[in-house]
Amino acid sequence: MSCGFGEVARIGHLYPSGGLCDHEVQMMAPEGVQFLTTRLPFRDTSIASDKALIDDLESHAMLLADARVDLTALNCTAAGVVAGPDEINRRVQAATGIRSVTTIQAVMAALSEVNATRIALMTPYRREVVEAETAFFEKQGLRVVLEKSLPQATPYDQGMLHPQRWLELAATLEGPFDALVISCAGIRLAGVIEKLEGLVNKPVIASNAALLWYCLRTLNIAQKPKHYGSLLDGAFDA
Repeated sequence: MSCGFGEVARIGHLYPSGGLCDHEVQMMAPEGVQFLTTRLPFRDTSIASDKALIDDLESHAMLLADARVDLTALNCTAAGVVAGPDEINRRVQAATGIRSVTTIQAVMAALSEVNATRIALMTPYRREVVEAETAFFEKQGLRVVLEKSLPQATPYDQGMLHPQRWLELAATLEGPFDALVISCAGIRLAGVIEKLEGLVNKPVIASNAALLWYCLRTLNIAQKPKHYGSLLDGAFDA
């Protein structure tokens, strides 16, 4: 018997207002898992905007709580880097009493899952954001050994990048690394994760896929979405 929408879990999805790819987590989600999206103000891709994204975090999280969600996920990788996942989760949980996760938290857990310590990093970020994220990773004991970017000025522009651009950029990576991180919840990537893994012959940790994987793990949901990369496939499960 098939599951109805949200019968397995409802996940509150806090997402940047100018982003175009909030559909990706739902597209990859197993049957019965529903993402409900509330948008946070975000119109350009600067560090200042990453910080301001969570200015009114509590009121937006409380709107999702009205839908009796089982978990809240703040899905903006860069904002999680800048504000810190612990602080974001503390504020959401204090306001709503509902568990909370962030994308950067999911990415870090995914890198641990695949035993990666040397990473290649690809982003659509401005240089200031790339530098902040690189510093975050290195503070956590990870080495960014390769880095490539397609910097965009707005989240709209990030979402308009064709997925083929990421395949072309990945083809330019040279040198040893343990995993490829493609950071940003606002880019179209779900449909090419398997192709990317075939191209680089390494696990690909994409923001939206990592967040979905971490939400499923947090909620003890056993279903394994197929065709979206080895992480979601369960290839690294113990």
